[in-house]
Amino acid sequence: MSFKHFAAILFFVAFQVVTAQTIYKDSVFSKVTKTTYTYGKVENESLQFDYYKADNSQKNLPLVIFVHGGGFSGGTRNDYYTMAFANKLAQRGYAVASVSYRLTMKDIGFGCDVEATKKIEAFNSASHDVSLAIRYILDNNKKFNIDSNKIILAGSSAGAETVLNMVYVYDNNMLPTNFKYAGVISMAGALSTLDKINYNNAIPTQLFHGTADNLVPYNFAPHRFCNANDKGYIMLYGSESIAEHLKNLETPYYFHTIKGGSHDWSYLPMTTYFEEIIDFLYHDVVHVTTTRQTNRTTNN
Repeated sequence: MSFKHFAAILFFVAFQVVTAQTIYKDSVFSKVTKTTYTYGKVENESLQFDYYKADNSQKNLPLVIFVHGGGFSGGTRNDYYTMAFANKLAQRGYAVASVSYRLTMKDIGFGCDVEATKKIEAFNSASHDVSLAIRYILDNNKKFNIDSNKIILAGSSAGAETVLNMVYVYDNNMLPTNFKYAGVISMAGALSTLDKINYNNAIPTQLFHGTADNLVPYNFAPHRFCNANDKGYIMLYGSESIAEHLKNLETPYYFHTIKGGSHDWSYLPMTTYFEEIIDFLYHDVVHVTTTRQTNRTTNN
């Protein structure tokens, strides 16, 4: 056998292996590039996001916008868990933007002694900043090559509260009037109200939450479990309440309960349940094959 024939056979075998993998479902790409962009300036603060994309990926990519946690007073867009999560998503073919936003509660806190109105303002200021990042990407889409109909929000803790707020509560005048998110992933998040979720705005929603979360309620309870006479008293509706509401609307959702799970489950799904996240993205957002309403429970 000549070297040329041997090389051709190797190429054929390699091609068969690659084509056997499914983009957006399997880890198809090996090399990922991360680029940092400044997407705007708010109150004299320059805001940035890290953009992850596989080097050989195609155009019209689904985009996952990731929003970090930290009680609106801390956290970063490039911690270990976030970077690992973003890289693994990019290897499947997704583009990922991990967004920094104003930490409006820094040096203030987010406890029961902080005015409830300031807490709502924190949800909304983060929603504004992330919306600004999305607008920057849409305005410069020749550079990013994303599918504007496949933008998925994902967040952890305060980031989860932000993305849920953006989808279901926040009055957004920064994006096109016909714009709609393709899906949302919340890791230990909650909403300030369920009243604005309706059949028209409900989208595929994936929820992870531990039943023993002592910061963000699993079902519904005052934020940080404050007393009714505390300045920071505000009711929040956690994942169980949201899932029940979506179930009644007969809209797709995926709800994973971790029995006895603490607030650590605001970031653990990025590693422990990464395949479930991919399953949701692939089947419920990117290639919608069925309308699913799924509840799963795991012991911590």
